[in-house]
Amino acid sequence: MGPSASRVILEARGIKKTYGEGSLSLNVLTDVNLSLHEGEMVAIVAPSGAGKSTLLHLLAALDTPTSGTVYFASKAIETNDDAALAAFRNRAVGFVWQRHQLLADFTAAENVAMPLLLRGEKHARALEQAQQRLMEVGLAERAGHRAGELSGGEQQRAAIARALVTGPSVLLADEPTGDLDEQNAWAVFGLLERLHRTHRLTSLLATHNRAIAARCGRILALEHGVLQSREAAASASGIPGGEAS
Repeated sequence: MGPSASRVILEARGIKKTYGEGSLSLNVLTDVNLSLHEGEMVAIVAPSGAGKSTLLHLLAALDTPTSGTVYFASKAIETNDDAALAAFRNRAVGFVWQRHQLLADFTAAENVAMPLLLRGEKHARALEQAQQRLMEVGLAERAGHRAGELSGGEQQRAAIARALVTGPSVLLADEPTGDLDEQNAWAVFGLLERLHRTHRLTSLLATHNRAIAARCGRILALEHGVLQSREAAASASGIPGGEAS
């Protein structure tokens, strides 16, 4: 089912983000309008520093726009309601950071379980669900290892498991392959593709890798603080895959 036939699940209208004031102000996003339809996998491409991370943080309610509104399932996200924001972050959306943000001295399972513990799940139940997500990303045998003992590819897979453990409908990934070598980058992206399908997610990836972007259903370019639509490039068949190490 194409975007025009499915409902909009996450939307940004007239988003502007400015840092600083007066002569020192910096306009990062000037007029961003974005509609993500259920089931889409969309890529935003732009060089580093163009505002991709800022936009994803706003969509995830990790930051607030200077002006404009973000909507989830046609309802405006109330940025002045802490309880509503916490529920949105912990249930509706999963976030994958470029630099995994795992706690090095905690095990992979403990890291993945953390969002469930923060919303009040019982410890045993949270760890059980964490184990299931780690199995999905191929890390079942590494669940008891500390995050600092995992390889870069394993750390990013654990971060993906953590993003999905709460059962979100939207997955936002900020340069999820940016810190990985080519082989691990394609393996992690292949994992994201598979999980996108099996969990019936709506996914938005920010990347500077145009070959990876070409595998998504729709490409948007962030230029001068505004999103521009781009046609998907030719199919990137034959790209190296395999498990991220």
